[in-house]
Amino acid sequence: MALRIIFMGTPDFSVPTLTALAEAGHEIAAVYSQPPRPAGRRGLELVKSPVHQAAERLGLPVFTPVDFRAEADRAAFRAHGADVAVVVAYGLLLPEAILTGTRLGCYNGHASLLPRWRGAAPIQRAIMAGDRETGMMVMKMDRGLDTGPVALTRRVAIGETMTAGQLHDALMQAGGALMVEAMARLEAGELTLTPQREDGVLYAAKIDKAETRIDFSRSGREVHDHIRGLSPFPGAWFELPVGDRTERVKVLASAPAGDAPGRAAGVVVDERLAVACGDGAAVRFIRMQKAGGKPLDASEFLRGTPVAAGTVLA
Repeated sequence: MALRIIFMGTPDFSVPTLTALAEAGHEIAAVYSQPPRPAGRRGLELVKSPVHQAAERLGLPVFTPVDFRAEADRAAFRAHGADVAVVVAYGLLLPEAILTGTRLGCYNGHASLLPRWRGAAPIQRAIMAGDRETGMMVMKMDRGLDTGPVALTRRVAIGETMTAGQLHDALMQAGGALMVEAMARLEAGELTLTPQREDGVLYAAKIDKAETRIDFSRSGREVHDHIRGLSPFPGAWFELPVGDRTERVKVLASAPAGDAPGRAAGVVVDERLAVACGDGAAVRFIRMQKAGGKPLDASEFLRGTPVAAGTVLA
């Protein structure tokens, strides 16, 4: 017997879970997503979220309340008569009335190994911190921020050059299969919940624009992790001197490039864009993008914008 599910999500990351639950035969009573947002060059067009669009393709009813402060929105949620709510990157902290608004509660698909990286940006923060492993977890939600007991875990290795974009895609596919397994166990009365550890808590704060600039005084390892943790968006960047002006350049991919003894941090050490860092190691830029331009491999970038050894980046 299938569960009657309310699905709550907004970005691309949430779509595979919605699709997987529908394909598994569960009844999706309603889909909740963030309201359409202004987009386009002039910001005049309202664009529906990826989850909203996916739900419409599946013929599912979509609801887009700004929040759940109004009693009418809370009552409408309860009126769906759902067994359970599944939440994946919805974008709102849910009030108690919603957490308890279904027969079996709310279950969240979260992209970290809790209690490490609770919060808004767990994928980016894991890479930026140099973590070698992360994962997807299904937890039962409570009133705290990602504090609920954990039901299932699927671990995912973080490769040496893996970017946040690549990890995002790996985790979102893992998340769909994991949630289907969790709902099958819940339906059978076999889903076990384990409280999170009290030690090892870290918070994954939202990425601030002020921290996206590359700081070459840090170690080569830290610079490399910073670059890949912010790729493809919002992108780590530096300023390149071009004649009498500077240009902002994003680095979308990098790799460790050995040692650069005696070179000051931020100095280009060869003709293939290896740059010295604060600990005497170098990082090589693999893929780059000028402001307003398209992403280019470093070799193609250098054909259009030569960067000589000895150039100082800031």
